[in-house]
Amino acid sequence: MRTSSWKGALVALCVSGGALAHHGWSSYDSAKVMTLTGVIKESGYENPHGYIQLVEKEKTWRVILAPPSRMESRGLAASALKEGAKVTVEGYPHRTVQDELRAERITVGGKTVELR
Repeated sequence: MRTSSWKGALVALCVSGGALAHHGWSSYDSAKVMTLTGVIKESGYENPHGYIQLVEKEKTWRVILAPPSRMESRGLAASALKEGAKVTVEGYPHRTVQDELRAERITVGGKTVELR
């Protein structure tokens, strides 16, 4: 019984630590919806969230996507986010980082994927 209590405490600590490591979305302004269209300069299909560097006109944006498991389950494969692909993203700008956007949806190759 004592070992079970110790194991339970360890599991609780690990779960809460993971929750603390994940950031909230309050740093993005959900009152300001933006739509950006451009070309992917770089992408990452990694945890905790995928991302793309999107060149839109003369500005490069860091666009935060969903976790890879969600993107995969909704039909957005890593191969779709290749360098040079034209995409449109809709999302919310970061409140303090001038070139960052949290994407709600992405359109690539004629297909729109809901990310949240």
